[in-house]
Amino acid sequence: MTAPFADVAAVFRRDLKLAWAAGGGAATPVAFFLGATTLVPLAVGADPRQLATIGPPLVWITAALAALLVLERLFQADLEDGSLDQLLLASTPLELIVLAKGAALWTAVGLPLAVAAAPIAIALQAPVAATPVIVAGLLLGMAAFIGFGVLGAALAAGVRRGGVLIAILVLPFFAPPIIFGAASAAAAASGTPSDAFLLLSGCAAAAVALGPLGAAAALRFQAE
Repeated sequence: MTAPFADVAAVFRRDLKLAWAAGGGAATPVAFFLGATTLVPLAVGADPRQLATIGPPLVWITAALAALLVLERLFQADLEDGSLDQLLLASTPLELIVLAKGAALWTAVGLPLAVAAAPIAIALQAPVAATPVIVAGLLLGMAAFIGFGVLGAALAAGVRRGGVLIAILVLPFFAPPIIFGAASAAAAASGTPSDAFLLLSGCAAAAVALGPLGAAAALRFQAE
């Protein structure tokens, strides 16, 4: 394995271990997602038609908010303990390092959250046959949220308690995945054709491609 790929793999493994070792940090957004999507229907009532209507947007908005919970410390800890300086001095492009950190976050948080969405979608009156599309959509959606999120986390890395700033920076970018993701889920539940899934895929691809580039530039600026 060449040096750049070895460094990327090492960063991925390190961040994946830290995500689950830091007081169950990766479990917090999944627990929030499950709690919010369970409690809201209790407040609005048990009418199946109403649940079917609010289900897709509820799932997607809650998933976006859950993603925000894990972004604040993504680069801030590296900046505080000096790890960021080592990453900047490494021969591996910083963009690949950021991509590895985002991939670890997606594996630790995005993957279990998308899987947890399957029973939630059924509880919200989505047909069982539609759950694969809903889960696949959330896998793409979490990739988009994290792809855009790494940029906000990098810009706010030097700010103490930067969670609010990150939310302000990235929520506008979260809007297209939420819109297309909810539309895709609603179309799958109703059995109507829609291009929303393809548009969601485009959002995810753009976020994964552009997010690490912007985040790497922001981190280099933070280190100066």
